[in-house]
Amino acid sequence: MTIDHVDLASVDLNLLVALDALLAERSVTRAAARIGLGQSAMSSALGRLRALFDDELLTRAPEGMRPTPRAMALAEPVRTALRQIQALVRRDDSFDPATVERVFTISLPDSVEVLLGPRLLAHLRAEAPGVRLLLRTIDRARILAELDADQVDLGIGLFTEGQAHHKMRLLHRDRYVCLFNPARVGLEAPISLQDYVRFPHILTSLRGTAHGVVDDALARIGLSRTIAVTTPSFVAVPFLVRDAPVIATMHARVAHFFAGTLGLSVSPAPVALDDVAIAMLWHASYDADPAHAWLRRTLLRLASEVENSDPSGRDGAIGLGSAIDGAGRPGGA
Repeated sequence: MTIDHVDLASVDLNLLVALDALLAERSVTRAAARIGLGQSAMSSALGRLRALFDDELLTRAPEGMRPTPRAMALAEPVRTALRQIQALVRRDDSFDPATVERVFTISLPDSVEVLLGPRLLAHLRAEAPGVRLLLRTIDRARILAELDADQVDLGIGLFTEGQAHHKMRLLHRDRYVCLFNPARVGLEAPISLQDYVRFPHILTSLRGTAHGVVDDALARIGLSRTIAVTTPSFVAVPFLVRDAPVIATMHARVAHFFAGTLGLSVSPAPVALDDVAIAMLWHASYDADPAHAWLRRTLLRLASEVENSDPSGRDGAIGLGSAIDGAGRPGGA
């Protein structure tokens, strides 16, 4: 499309910055604080935006301000345009991890935080002391909206959904194994299918539902199991297993990590379960951001280091690629 310079010059492009903040915060007061304007100035900007787009854009609602359909349609193109402008005016060759000051918000499950978090923190303190992390427990139901609203820089986990502006990169693959305390259940690896369904189970579910991939796999062969506890915390599972006659089915890496520490045993799962693909997810507008790209490369390298030190051998061999070519269900086991 040919640019109409005269028409474009008549538009105050700062209004797009205000619109992006208003759509992200859905509050004039918070949007003003976000970009350093006074509340009256932001109210004036909203009035000019309404005139520019011939639409109310934001209307009052009981929960605050609600974007109109026109505003929702504008949100993504405006965010992308602002990111592209920001990339143009930044000098990419000036990026230096040792001097950059940046806060990254990352949403991830605690199992990934246990395996990658210590390595990432140690690397940042040594190579990029000005980079700080805000780690949050991932909410798969909200992660796409949080990326779109610029509330999260990067999501890590199992993802099966996304739009064209959501980018994914595989970090590693893992498989399911059983974790148990042999002193509590009186079993040794490998666990038989009969014993597997005889003992109660612990289910990890970020969605809060007492049904996981194991239940689907058992149903296909006409079996079922008893779930004693459902928890959203992967890290809590090994401690529950240590003190009770139960079995947990979980990702191999974190299972082996805790088995050695807590004196637990690991066994192959006696039921067919697909491998899981742990990936990074981010908004495409950050593709050219040098600090964001550096963080993604760092996480890929650290994930490779975890593979090389993996005590489980073949379990969860990392495969790196430009996109996910397989995915696990975003529920628990």
